[in-house]
Amino acid sequence: MHLTPAALLLRPPRRRVDPRARRWWTLQAFLALSGPMLLTALVLAALASLFFPGALPWLGPLLLVVLVLPALGYLVLMPRGRYRVHAWELGELAVYAAGGWFWHKRRIAPLSRVQTVDTVRGPLQRRYGLATVVVTTASTAGDIRIVGLSDADAEELSRRIGEAAQDVPGDAV
Repeated sequence: MHLTPAALLLRPPRRRVDPRARRWWTLQAFLALSGPMLLTALVLAALASLFFPGALPWLGPLLLVVLVLPALGYLVLMPRGRYRVHAWELGELAVYAAGGWFWHKRRIAPLSRVQTVDTVRGPLQRRYGLATVVVTTASTAGDIRIVGLSDADAEELSRRIGEAAQDVPGDAV
């Protein structure tokens, strides 16, 4: 059988992460970046109004452009972008994950190279009923992380990857 170049193209993974992942990513964005930026802008504006009221005409727009708008933009755009990109799929011979929001990353790992499968739930993930599946392979590129899965989907995926990796013959050395 001869495969044409079009037949060799790999389609993007079809399984989406849980919609609750958007709320989790929004909270992460607020706690890690947007919240501190907005708090900094608020404190600087308050200090300027108390001690340097003459600075407000130029400091207000500067804070708006440098801190407030980027913080709000990140808070709104990052979760939507991540949700649009994050996907996964488990095939007969490989696990495939796509992620990122600004830098898109796609990883494919043959099931014959899977060493461990872990399910990780941080405190914020637990709050939203989410989990991350981490697939460790015999690769120097690192783990494959499938984030934003529901607890049930993560458990099922971990089980299926483990079973599939046992059924696939390993590479001959």
